[in-house]
Amino acid sequence: MPFDIPVIETRRLELRGPEAQDYPDFKATFSSYRSRFMGGPLNTYEAWMLYAAEIGHWQVRGFGMWMIHDKASGETYGMAGGWQPAGWPEREIAWIIWPGAAGKGYALEAAHAARRHFYSELGWETAVSYIDPKNLDSIRLAERLGATKDHGAATIDGNDAVYRHPAPDALKDSQIAHGIDMEISHYADPLFKPEGWAID
Repeated sequence: MPFDIPVIETRRLELRGPEAQDYPDFKATFSSYRSRFMGGPLNTYEAWMLYAAEIGHWQVRGFGMWMIHDKASGETYGMAGGWQPAGWPEREIAWIIWPGAAGKGYALEAAHAARRHFYSELGWETAVSYIDPKNLDSIRLAERLGATKDHGAATIDGNDAVYRHPAPDALKDSQIAHGIDMEISHYADPLFKPEGWAID
């Protein structure tokens, strides 16, 4: 029986399970240099197999990666959610944003919503993010989510850094959670937009 993937809505985004029409954007990103920290660039066969695994992961694990859609336009911006294929020591919170959508806070907003779902609906007590030490953008995002480097945690292959996310009780009504909400609000409705100045 197919797994019923939940839909999550945030202020700007709708997170939905991966579908066939989302594959071209996925393939374009994972065939590009942007995927270099996630095993890419991939050839056509590898990209297809990974996308099939994204869909199948929901069936096998009961959680997975959502496609990030703009609520107003329907445009797809990337993926975020949970990931634990064979060989992963722990459940991971992961994300990737398509090249043209970077720098607008979508990964922060989606990963924050995904983590909240895993904690409140699935009862997760912890989660990690496995990040290539050279992937400074993802490291900064993990830190903005309140994750800290866990030097004692098992890695995937010894070449990745493990960032431990705050436990549910540590996040509840915390300065970290309020800070994330404030940053998302800034991206969604910035108060200060001088002409010619990049706000993100």
